[in-house]
Amino acid sequence: MSVSPADIDALCQGLHADPFALLGMHTDAEGVWVRAWLPDATGCAVVEAKTGRSLVQLARLDARGFFSGLIPRRKNTFAYQLDVQWGEQTLRLEDPYRFGPVLGEQDVWFLAEGSQRRPFERLGTHWAEREGVAGFSFAVWAPNARRVSVVGDFNGWDGRRHVMRLRRECGVWELFLPQVQEGQAYKYEIIDQHGQLQLKADPYGFAAEMRPATASRVARLPAWIEHSATRQAANALNAPISIYEVHLGSWRRRPQEGNRWLSYRELAVELVDYVAEMGFTHLELLPINEHPFDGSWGYQPLGLYAPTSRFGTPEEFRALIEAAHAKGLGVILDWVPGHFPTDTHGLAQFDGSHLYEHSDPREGFHQDWNTLIYNFGRNEVRNYLIGNALYWLERFGIDGLRVDAVASMLYRDYSRKEGEWIPNQFGGRENLEAIDFMRRMNEVVGIERPAAMTLAEESTAFPAVSRPPAMGGLGFHYKWNMGWMNDTLAYMRQDPVHRKYHHHHMTFGLVYAFSENFVLPISHDEVVHGKGSMLSKMPGDCWQQFANLRAYYAFMWAHPGKKLLFMGCEFAQGREWDHDQSLDWHLLDDPANGWHRGVQQLVRDLNHTYRAHPALYEIDFDHRGFEWISHEDAEHSVFSFLRKAENGDFLLIVSNFTPVTRHHYRLGVPRAGVYHEILNTDSQYYGGSNQGNLAIASEPHPAHGRADSLRMTIPPLATVYLRWSAH
Repeated sequence: MSVSPADIDALCQGLHADPFALLGMHTDAEGVWVRAWLPDATGCAVVEAKTGRSLVQLARLDARGFFSGLIPRRKNTFAYQLDVQWGEQTLRLEDPYRFGPVLGEQDVWFLAEGSQRRPFERLGTHWAEREGVAGFSFAVWAPNARRVSVVGDFNGWDGRRHVMRLRRECGVWELFLPQVQEGQAYKYEIIDQHGQLQLKADPYGFAAEMRPATASRVARLPAWIEHSATRQAANALNAPISIYEVHLGSWRRRPQEGNRWLSYRELAVELVDYVAEMGFTHLELLPINEHPFDGSWGYQPLGLYAPTSRFGTPEEFRALIEAAHAKGLGVILDWVPGHFPTDTHGLAQFDGSHLYEHSDPREGFHQDWNTLIYNFGRNEVRNYLIGNALYWLERFGIDGLRVDAVASMLYRDYSRKEGEWIPNQFGGRENLEAIDFMRRMNEVVGIERPAAMTLAEESTAFPAVSRPPAMGGLGFHYKWNMGWMNDTLAYMRQDPVHRKYHHHHMTFGLVYAFSENFVLPISHDEVVHGKGSMLSKMPGDCWQQFANLRAYYAFMWAHPGKKLLFMGCEFAQGREWDHDQSLDWHLLDDPANGWHRGVQQLVRDLNHTYRAHPALYEIDFDHRGFEWISHEDAEHSVFSFLRKAENGDFLLIVSNFTPVTRHHYRLGVPRAGVYHEILNTDSQYYGGSNQGNLAIASEPHPAHGRADSLRMTIPPLATVYLRWSAH
């Protein structure tokens, strides 16, 4: 069985697109032929795997390392190994070209047809044992490439060594490599459709090198984690949800150890214990997908399937999730399907074509972030992203995905001037493919992982974001209420003497509060880029700033909607967040200033009070759960309302956003009885002036359209919660 010099030359140069046609074991009328490509080897013998007997010394037909030989009197292929000589060293190796295809015919069909919900179960690296030989299979989608090789620590990063097999039906290149070890670095060396050589990290890589290195690492697919009814109940619309948003790299650092960040192992103890003790129900992590630039905070991810190696291994990250669950905490991941960076080792022009992104920059380039936009109209791209959602939910036990920058996906003209965008097929500005993608993602998550929730960061008036696709919605469980956040912070920035002119900023949110399932977000975006800290937004002297913040937090916790607070805000950090520095934990240890600890204690008590009273969370998304007592007292900047539970229980909430104590303030109440103060942000325990009410008996005096009322003291710059009892 002869081989043409042209084929040998192409193989030796690493240009042959079908090495399996030449290499490995082949039969003809003469017997069994074995060919091997072993760059720079000086000798090679074939060894029968079953007996260990050396059968034939192969001839070196090309000095660069191409070997061939006939094993006579054999008619069938068999398992063999190669004894390869490099100089004076001889190594016994398994030949990857003796193994059959990695993907089965059904796998190929699903990948080609585009219906594979979990492409990560076939693509990327997967441990396997074939014919008694352990190793890892590699598979990557690159339909327009001329040649793809696996290169890594196991083959000297030589792209000539392990050229992959192309499954033309689906455009996937595949190869089983024996004896590859977990943790070894690898990439794909691609000769793209233009003949250019590229080195690409694995789009489905389950682990990655620490930046600035950019390779993937060989890793096994994490084991499946079962659905949890407990976690599903904790994510429900009628459950208390109070989310602590965290950037792992700056929550706490070790200044005495070179300002290093904490590892996943350390965070599993320190962070989890702190968040649980503070009474939060959920922990939300800024993107932990592998990303090249620290300053992106993870929002420019390239390793969508790899937990960042900054803090440890994928196994250690999974242990962090398990530790959170053991403490009763749900874990939400910030997820970025809206864009990806242009780094050359990533998805950009992966095989020389615009494979993952649009070719036209009017559709495929984000001007705000200098990033590329996924082509949501392509099946393989949608499956890549939807599969990624399932991957985190099913393989790490993540409880929810907060989807970043939804508005940027919904509209083709997002942050673009006239002429810089292409209308949809109907001439509109909506991105129909992205809308379909989000609906599909939410449908699949709902079917495959009903315990999980999805949350949209969406800042426009796009309708029905948190309504089912069957009702014309996008299918998210929750939507961030950016309007509420902007309005209420605009109010809080005002000097109290001027707040009466901005009263509507605090009440307008109730006009639309039940149109979506809202989360009230005080997120990282509010304490960066010159916006200052939450404390610095508050007017007045130091005492008033802290009092304002305490009153605002209690108003927020009582307002309809789930809660989200970014780290550091819970103890009123004074400076703006810096991703390169630890939070200012030392503020809590200042004996001369207990105000920071007072705010921290208040947030802890707010969480525990919130969770203890279904009236504060059970009917968040229906008018039945809220009732104004008075929203018209702009002159005194006082707001009063009821929050109600399904069983009829209620809490009375009163806020005073001026530094003037309101004595004998009369409020109509829904029921005669005694109203007990259960939380007062002016308490001395929080750093307040300690004015308030222990218990107030109602009087048969009509007010605010009610037959009974009470007279109370409303402390300055404070919010008070009161619970009814018969006596």
